[in-house]
Amino acid sequence: MFRASIGVRSHVFGSLAELLAKASPFRSGDALAGVAAVSAEERMAARVALADLPLRVFLDQVLIPYEADEVTRLIVDSHDAAAFAPVASLTVGGFRDWLLSPRATTEALAALAPGLTPEMAAAVSKLMRNQDLILAARKIRVVSAFRSTIGLPGRLSIRLQPNHPADDPRGILASTLDGLLYGAGDACIGINPATDEPAKLRALWEMLDALIARHGIPTQSCVLAHVTRQIDAINAGAPVDLLFQSVGGTEALNRSFGVSLALLREAQDAGLSLKRGTVGNNVMYFETGQGAALSANAHHGLDQQTCEARAYAVCRAYAPLLVNSVVGFIGPEYLYDGKQIIRAGLEDHFCGKLLGLPMGVDVCYTNHAEADQDDMDTLLTVLGAAGVNFVMGVPGADDVMLGYQSTSFHDGLALRETLGLRHAPEFEDWLIRMQLIDVQGRLRSARELPAQPFGDAIEALSR
Repeated sequence: MFRASIGVRSHVFGSLAELLAKASPFRSGDALAGVAAVSAEERMAARVALADLPLRVFLDQVLIPYEADEVTRLIVDSHDAAAFAPVASLTVGGFRDWLLSPRATTEALAALAPGLTPEMAAAVSKLMRNQDLILAARKIRVVSAFRSTIGLPGRLSIRLQPNHPADDPRGILASTLDGLLYGAGDACIGINPATDEPAKLRALWEMLDALIARHGIPTQSCVLAHVTRQIDAINAGAPVDLLFQSVGGTEALNRSFGVSLALLREAQDAGLSLKRGTVGNNVMYFETGQGAALSANAHHGLDQQTCEARAYAVCRAYAPLLVNSVVGFIGPEYLYDGKQIIRAGLEDHFCGKLLGLPMGVDVCYTNHAEADQDDMDTLLTVLGAAGVNFVMGVPGADDVMLGYQSTSFHDGLALRETLGLRHAPEFEDWLIRMQLIDVQGRLRSARELPAQPFGDAIEALSR
């Protein structure tokens, strides 16, 4: 049991899971699950008790039994005691103070990551203001590479997301060219397919591969089908760059996605076998999101943010190029409004980077949430200040296939200009050679653009 007093009232928390849940900032998903604090006083009492908790407790008490959950086994078996040693004597509150101190340098944080469990990351985030999450995350750099290098200081990458409700290759190609002309695409060109028919999926891979090869674009493609479809495509000779899968923080949730840790290892091995990278070999792309475990009844009574942090232990095991928290996609049942979405996006970005992941965030919401594009502008800007590795580039910020609101090609331009951020270096060099940006990284005006920079592709659209 864990206890804390607020004034004359004493509060008791019966388990570590309850303590973590009730210390969380309020969100609709935890209320739906029945694990949220019932009052601001109880929430503060939980934070007081959590602040005094030694970090070592998370090594002694697992939230889901070791025998029952392969994610727990991964967390326990992969823990690096030597990396943990510099903070092993700290409480959760002391760890927060350390993270915000000058001792927590970029180098120290990189060395610490293998020694932290996701529960430690979740716990300390619950004691942090939004400002703290930004300041601490900004000090952490996680760099990954395939054909472009993602996550370098002063850089921001964009996943170009040219989805189409019917997987029409001409529609996808038009959106892709639009994004490239706006300087998007250095994280990847990633299509969420509307179908899982192998022939149609292969046509999308081949179209993107031909475009990338024809114009020498230093980026990577991804067709976000189920990972088994991607493995089958590799075995059939398709030109696959990145292997994608949605993952979660419990074995039961991953089972609902149709995956296991062994299957993810098979996918990574398949991707590595192709040796398609030029500057690196990070071949995996994962997406996560708060509330997914609860929606699948696979949360084991844990709060949704702690479940989300556990998903990052899964991602970390496979050296990904990209990890993306699709923060507002799952709906208001889990993150009710703009305030909750902003907080969750900052938590996810901080926890993922603290655990050593190349984090991006899909700054997004669904139309039935109490949120709007002003909220997304706020989240996008504070994530840029926090050093986010990448965000989405969606035509008009409106994904017509998935039916949600995200960030546009123009939003990426605005964030780069506001914060002085540049593209991935290989992609920036290509944009300069293509005369799409100037040497300062600024987008050229329409009058300055070369005539038909993607002439063959544009001609194909007119057929």
